[in-house]
Amino acid sequence: MNETDRKTNAILKIISEVKGPIGSVEIAEKLKEQGIEMSERTVRYHLKLMNEKGLTKIFWKEGRMITSKGMEELGNALVSDKIGLMSSRIETMAYKMDFDLYEKQGRVLLNISLIKKSDFNSALKVMSEIFKKKLTTGDRVAVAEAGKDLGGLTVPPDRVGFGTLCSVNLNGILLKHSIPVESKFGGLLQIENDRPLRFTEMISYSGSSLDPHEIFIKSKMTGVRDAAAGSGKILAGLREIPAASVNEAEAIIRKAESAGIGRVLMIGKAGQALLGMPVGAERVGIVVPGGLNPVAAVEESGLETTSKALVTLADYDQLINFWDI
Repeated sequence: MNETDRKTNAILKIISEVKGPIGSVEIAEKLKEQGIEMSERTVRYHLKLMNEKGLTKIFWKEGRMITSKGMEELGNALVSDKIGLMSSRIETMAYKMDFDLYEKQGRVLLNISLIKKSDFNSALKVMSEIFKKKLTTGDRVAVAEAGKDLGGLTVPPDRVGFGTLCSVNLNGILLKHSIPVESKFGGLLQIENDRPLRFTEMISYSGSSLDPHEIFIKSKMTGVRDAAAGSGKILAGLREIPAASVNEAEAIIRKAESAGIGRVLMIGKAGQALLGMPVGAERVGIVVPGGLNPVAAVEESGLETTSKALVTLADYDQLINFWDI
């Protein structure tokens, strides 16, 4: 993508995110906030070109609005600009979470799911089997009714907001204890007789702009309810940590599990493949369950959900134990 295309997409994105017309002065200010220095005159030049291409339309005095062709152009921005967004987001959010494992205070990372109010009790019944078999990241959840705030998001009418702990919380906790973590991929983990067997599907975090587990849920590829019964496919991920830190990491993981905000299915050995997946030299693999497993089970039961992984930070004090709902 050349420099002109990058500037065009940056301007289009700003225009698309406002509710009404926006002028060149405000666009230049918003670009500056993003670290893009562009004069008002230069912005007007790009707006003129975009208008000629039908990407924007003029509202006299008020400014520009994006057209349907502009939205299509923005959506079709070169994939090279999107690659790696998920891995970058994981690193950013792991750094932002500030939960203190010993004080049990601070902010943790949540996935947010929306469930129809009329379906919520049925959904809880389905999810209880998943929490019972410990196929979750932890037992702590957040619940909010329509109109209420959940991690900075307002729950829409006729929906219940349900927050589950994201597995990236474990990254953040280990990072706070000076243990670097690399998230390799999100995948589907085959469970046989209540034991992890192998990964059957995987998507690299460094090669995807979407959360892999959201993709697997909506593609109806999971078998979380079957796994809770003994054999099936759950959402899981592979992490790597330095082999030299494994003893300290195991102690921290146990502490996180006791706080109800982290869980690990398997820890490998230095430099050895784990569940058939290669691990780097002097590294150790860690398999973690996906935080959206309970919601995947709800989807499998035929109930409609809308989920977004790794979407917000919430105070640990706002969470409750699933079994207290």
